[in-house]
Amino acid sequence: MVEKFVGTWKMISSENFDDYMKAIGVGFATRQVGNRTKPNLVVTVDEQGIVCMKSQSTFKTTEIKFKLNEPFEETTADDRKTRTVVTLENGKLVQKQSWDGKETNIEREVSDGKLIAKCIMGDVIAVRMYVKEA
Repeated sequence: MVEKFVGTWKMISSENFDDYMKAIGVGFATRQVGNRTKPNLVVTVDEQGIVCMKSQSTFKTTEIKFKLNEPFEETTADDRKTRTVVTLENGKLVQKQSWDGKETNIEREVSDGKLIAKCIMGDVIAVRMYVKEA
């Protein structure tokens, strides 16, 4: 089921991301860079079922490797240290990050050939859309 996420995805739009970054506690300077950055998302899966998600931009490249349903320590692009678990729920890849008593979810789904990432913190939702590169 993870296979449909595999590939290189190029960001084509980002809505409400500044508000999302504010909601998770990202400072002003980092938000300015974050708002201008249009990262590629590269998703691979190896034969052991380990998923690698790499976010690549001119500003910063981050990478996480995980097995579904197995918690791991993540250092996010904005330097939060989170306890993260990624699950597959109704065809969506759901990344749950917990830190300092807070929690945010990033839900990724593939629909009409696009990868849609919903970043959710409380009632704040950012939507980032990607298309697959050939």
